[in-house]
Amino acid sequence: MIDLATLEARIPEALLDLAVDWPYDHTSGKVRESFALPGARRLFVTTDRLSAFDVVLAALPYKGQVLNELSAFWFEQTAGVIPNALLDVPDPNVSLVQSCRPLPVEVIVRGYITGSTRTALWTLYAEGQREIYGYSFPDGLQKNDPLPEPIITPTTKAGPGEHDERLTCAEVVERGLLDAKTWDAVQEAALAIFRRGQAVASAAGFCLVDTKYEFGWAPDGTLVLIDEVHTPDSSRFWRADTMKAAQPDQWDKEYVRLWYAQQGYRGDGPRPELPTAVMAEAARRYIALYEGLTGRAFVPGPYPAGPRIASVLASFLASA
Repeated sequence: MIDLATLEARIPEALLDLAVDWPYDHTSGKVRESFALPGARRLFVTTDRLSAFDVVLAALPYKGQVLNELSAFWFEQTAGVIPNALLDVPDPNVSLVQSCRPLPVEVIVRGYITGSTRTALWTLYAEGQREIYGYSFPDGLQKNDPLPEPIITPTTKAGPGEHDERLTCAEVVERGLLDAKTWDAVQEAALAIFRRGQAVASAAGFCLVDTKYEFGWAPDGTLVLIDEVHTPDSSRFWRADTMKAAQPDQWDKEYVRLWYAQQGYRGDGPRPELPTAVMAEAARRYIALYEGLTGRAFVPGPYPAGPRIASVLASFLASA
């Protein structure tokens, strides 16, 4: 395990921007870059950028590598449930994937009643609501209790500068976003993947609380799992021995969001500067989660500087 001093020393080298001169379509997201390749393929390059409150807050050393390699691990674990878009991992920070057409909804699976935002399950329940997002909840639940069964709360896939719209499962079909057969297949796959994730997390001493999945259509029309899976950015993980605490120990980006909340910042007004010690501890948690879930020692790779990634792209272009 990498020590905190080493992580603090690497913070100035963490990757924020990746400038590569590329003749094809190039899309820059909050935490990764996407490069189009011939042959209906794309190259995803994960960066160390940490986003929350709809902005990039900082860069955590090795965060991109954790997300890239952990997602590849989960694609292996879930391939028996549903096919995925991954073709190869040619570099610690790079994934080669099929070019897929994303579905217009994202799937959030929740196993616990928790959260503190205005639209969180616990917030609505604590206000007295018992019919939430199309589900009926029993009386007597306490914050951070497990739900009787995991539930799905879909959202629209919002465009840049827009907020996701909360939906019920029925509305996905009623609005014509997906046909009933496709939506049934998506829900079945999402719940199966989530249960597998919970089992792996539990064996490693963690609890998978909730997560987000994205599905899409492959070029041949197959429904596939896309994007990152069960990473500290896309999922909420608690340490299993603190699950019932008033504030469970977070092993995901919620750790950083909670630090901001303690400073009185929740996304509006001047943003306090994130201390290097907090960034290093967040990076340590990302790496510890990776090692716990996979059973593999984390081996730091080189940072994906522009010239190196340009070389990777050129090699795929030459082989097209």
